[in-house]
Amino acid sequence: MQTSLDGFVATGPNDEQSWVTWALDEIKPHVIELLDSTDTILIGRKLAVDYIPFWQDTYTKPEDPMFEFAKRIVAAKKIVFSRTLEQSIWPNTELAKGPLAEEVNALKNQDGKDLVVYGGASFVSALIKEGLIDEYQFYINPVVLGKGVPVFDLIDSFRPLVLIKSMVFPGGIILTKYQPK
Repeated sequence: MQTSLDGFVATGPNDEQSWVTWALDEIKPHVIELLDSTDTILIGRKLAVDYIPFWQDTYTKPEDPMFEFAKRIVAAKKIVFSRTLEQSIWPNTELAKGPLAEEVNALKNQDGKDLVVYGGASFVSALIKEGLIDEYQFYINPVVLGKGVPVFDLIDSFRPLVLIKSMVFPGGIILTKYQPK
């Protein structure tokens, strides 16, 4: 996830991220590496309605700087978690409508590569609350928001983490990877 230095992942009612430092040339190899290690993307319904069409459109534009991401995202199986959608309206996408922990654990137990979560914020918060995240990867942007949307707001006690990797990029973004202790 992209996060501010003070721990927010979005601002506003629609999880806006206009504050994100898109140092694409710097972080691109690391995001590609992450995408290549996965074959399934988990997405909340609120994000999916804009996220999936954006990447499908970007996939039609090989000159777009985001094309390499789009190729991988369009090819990956996508699971949209929704209580309101009756059927998937996107290619290569399935709906998960059952209890969150059951659905995610069933996906974790399938053969294949890793799963990656692309949000949105309330969906990620629910996954964190249920203890379903095996590894956190944060791109900490050199910006302080003062207020915004957190992702750790649903936990009711502290959760120790172990730092497994950190990298500082020239533009000021810091990548941190943690696992639950």
